[in-house]
Amino acid sequence: MLVGRAELEASLARARDVAAAAGLDPRAGIHGPRSAAWRLERESILFVGGGRAALLQLAHPAVAYAIDQHSTTRDDVLGRFQRTFELVFAIAFGDLDSAFTAARRVHDIHRRIVGTIPIDVGTTRAGTRYHANDADSLRWVYATLVDTVVRVTELMRGPLGRRRRDDYIRGSHQFARMFGIPEAMLPRDWAEFAAYVDGMLGSGAIAVAPPARDMAAFLLGRGGGKMQTPLGRWLERITAALLPPRLRDELGLAWGFGDAARVRLAIAAVRPSYALMPPALRWLPAYQDARRRIDGKAPRTLTRWLDRGLQQLAGMATGK
Repeated sequence: MLVGRAELEASLARARDVAAAAGLDPRAGIHGPRSAAWRLERESILFVGGGRAALLQLAHPAVAYAIDQHSTTRDDVLGRFQRTFELVFAIAFGDLDSAFTAARRVHDIHRRIVGTIPIDVGTTRAGTRYHANDADSLRWVYATLVDTVVRVTELMRGPLGRRRRDDYIRGSHQFARMFGIPEAMLPRDWAEFAAYVDGMLGSGAIAVAPPARDMAAFLLGRGGGKMQTPLGRWLERITAALLPPRLRDELGLAWGFGDAARVRLAIAAVRPSYALMPPALRWLPAYQDARRRIDGKAPRTLTRWLDRGLQQLAGMATGK
């Protein structure tokens, strides 16, 4: 099913109605400070899972060829990373008008991304047409982001429990509506969501195409024969640990003897210090600015400094 402009606008209207029914001030956007989405997604440690989410998306042949044929990812890895997260943060943490503006911008960009998959990849046959506004592809991208938030959160903070997972999944419907994903495709609870993700990962629908493997190397800072930085090596190691073994192998990620133990030790070392970090350092700048906006305050200089710092870390990891 293709999500057209009419379908998107109907989905945005639904998101507006849901926000209004929850009593949200438009300055609070689609979620608001009491939502499970903001409580989980405000954590800066989620950047640890950025590589996982990106590579899970690339493991969908339609997504891989869309990016390969219609973007400059290889030439501007960091730039694409920054632009993507600017739009995601505008949708997740922006006021209602900003969220809708970002959603329409994403949709309009996607309208131009159309093409053909040239070879057989998994169960996808050569000659299959793709469109970036295809509902099935959009649902997979949405699922990779939501699943990664939960996986990284539990890795760093322990199990969330069924109720918190269910609350988060239901709240994430607001994010899905920003892309026009039909209501019938949204999971009722975590169990239904997990069954969808597991089913996709266990099927031939998720299979690594040649450009996905190539772009994975660029994302991890070793594409084009570049020397990988130490931070890039750690990003690859952690990303490999978070991915299913089949995809880790198909993507060509380095994963050797002792890497699993190294990741476990690193996480065990980071957990206590991260838990003790003050909110000003622990929470994402976009979230902090959102809270200040709701309180009628201007963004702080510190949040802009932190935002630049996160971008610089991303540049170091990708070798830019």
